[in-house]
Amino acid sequence: MDDDRRILFERVYLDTYGQILGYAMRRCDSPEDAADVVAETFEIAWRKVDDLPSGEQARLWLYGVARNVLANHRRGRLRRHTHQTALREDIADRYARTPSPEEHVELGAIGRVFRELSDDDRELLSLVVWEGLDAGEIARVLGGSRNAVRIRLHRARRRFSRGLAAAGVESIPMSPDVRLTTGRSL
Repeated sequence: MDDDRRILFERVYLDTYGQILGYAMRRCDSPEDAADVVAETFEIAWRKVDDLPSGEQARLWLYGVARNVLANHRRGRLRRHTHQTALREDIADRYARTPSPEEHVELGAIGRVFRELSDDDRELLSLVVWEGLDAGEIARVLGGSRNAVRIRLHRARRRFSRGLAAAGVESIPMSPDVRLTTGRSL
């Protein structure tokens, strides 16, 4: 990009950033969404700098770009919501089973203990239980050594087991071949 085009973009950016941000803030549900809209708007302006008018016309052009970006974000949010709803229904149909009152209480305690674990512990346990990965596969996913993963996994299981014991849950199956039992580490 030559200097004249870069200078034009920088001038338009500095002159209009606050106005475009205000436009997005008034139309978005969160400041984060507004920041995304503004960033994408100026990214498009950067790519189309040859189409970027100067002066007052640049602000109006950017409003048009921001309007299109907002429409795309709304369509994307609607698509995601539709897909998430379909996924929830599929999961509910697939795993529909009404637990007994005792199971319901225990499942609630298990979920609470799991949510209280650190993000790292939850991720490790999830990779084992839900994804069915072994220590070597987890090491590849996380970019570490197999031995380090085995140690971290051992510690995460121990912390989870202690949390379950404190919550009064005696044991839970982790996978067909792994069983956590409180009072002893795996």
